[in-house]
Amino acid sequence: MFDKKIEQMLNRYELHTIHDHENALKEIIQEIVLLGLWRSKFYEKAVFYGGSALRILYKLDRFSEDLDFSLIQPEKGFNIKKYLGAVQSELKLWGFETSTEEKSKKNKSTIDSAFIKANTLIHLLKIDLNLKTHKNAVIKIKLEIDQDPAIGFSSELKYHLHPIPFTVKTMALPSLFAGKMHALLCRTKRTNIKGRDWYDLIWFVKNTIPCDLNYLANKMVQTGHLDSSLKLTRKMFVELICEKIKEIDFDMARKDVEPFIKNSEKRDELSLWSPAFFSDYLVQEIEVLTNPAD
Repeated sequence: MFDKKIEQMLNRYELHTIHDHENALKEIIQEIVLLGLWRSKFYEKAVFYGGSALRILYKLDRFSEDLDFSLIQPEKGFNIKKYLGAVQSELKLWGFETSTEEKSKKNKSTIDSAFIKANTLIHLLKIDLNLKTHKNAVIKIKLEIDQDPAIGFSSELKYHLHPIPFTVKTMALPSLFAGKMHALLCRTKRTNIKGRDWYDLIWFVKNTIPCDLNYLANKMVQTGHLDSSLKLTRKMFVELICEKIKEIDFDMARKDVEPFIKNSEKRDELSLWSPAFFSDYLVQEIEVLTNPAD
């Protein structure tokens, strides 16, 4: 069985289907991974960012799959393997049987990746003997660390209480917004439409978070999406969003994000998604919130 604190963590969720249980287990594993990284002093070198940071630390109302990190300072020799043992030991302490696997790099990349894997059936049976799934089903969580980060992001320490109190160093919300906008604006394939990016964009606007244009510009220059001689102004930023909206198939975007949303009312809100909704309304809200870089 799990530690009692894990059972208490499960009580935070509405658990009706196997999918509900799997999502809850995945998120609890994510939290314990963050705890193991804290014990290993990982946050002296890196910050947490991305959708899972928004979900776990800032209460974004959708599930997120991966754990994304950025080194505070570039370190080409960084190796995530050093921390995987501490993560696996932490998971074992709380009753999770897992394995770890480093992802080999096929191309030259500044991203170091690894996977945490856990047998789904074994862990579902620890909760309830009546929960059945395929015997070889696997809960898989990917960790990615950017070894050569763009400069200029701001960070803060956030307390997290589960399964025990600890701290996580994360990007501050304006920098997280900039990172999200970089992902949204710079995805090139029309078929690689991430509705999660657009859902998160709405969340930032609803929570009146400004976008850090200076950090966004640095990221875009680093990835070749902005000429270093240009300044990313608020006007240019809005124009880029409007151009991206024209490219998006929002039916595909809705299908991408729906599995990550538990609340039926939130899923109903997706029916509003259209080029008009984003360009006529949301872009105006973004423009008001954006910190001008000019």
